Amino acid sequence: MSVCWVLTENIKQKLLVFERKILRRIFGPTRKANGEWRLKTNEELEEAINNENIARYIKYKRLGWLGHVERMTNERVAKTIYKWKPYRTRPKGRPRVRWEDDVRRRPRVRWEDDVRNDLRKMGVNNWKQRTHERKKWKEIIEQAKTHKEL
Repeated sequence: MSVCWVLTENIKQKLLVFERKILRRIFGPTRKANGEWRLKTNEELEEAINNENIARYIKYKRLGWLGHVERMTNERVAKTIYKWKPYRTRPKGRPRVRWEDDVRRRPRVRWEDDVRNDLRKMGVNNWKQRTHERKKWKEIIEQAKTHKEL
């Protein structure tokens, strides 16, 4: 389930490279005016898929999951885990990459904070209140599919 992934820059780049490789096979080469063939550029591929790449899709799904968990009752296990705060510090050494962490050279950033950064880039305020308005929340997460900054 992609909503649970720790989406590091390295993983994101690997996914985008693989996606472009597949898209080049699907759309095939382009014939130039002089009769030579060439591969499609990354920009042409982005235009062909309407800027809906795999990384944006994963972020879109994570926003949907965030809204779903936020609307849950407090007795549900997923909501309990979402709101849980660890009472111990992490062991010495390099921290393990976990679902709730973001590995962008910031220590101990939770998954929710990564999603909050995405919402901030999209210009969404009062997201907790907006999750309870399903139609408006659906519009917000639909924008995430093609938002340039995500």
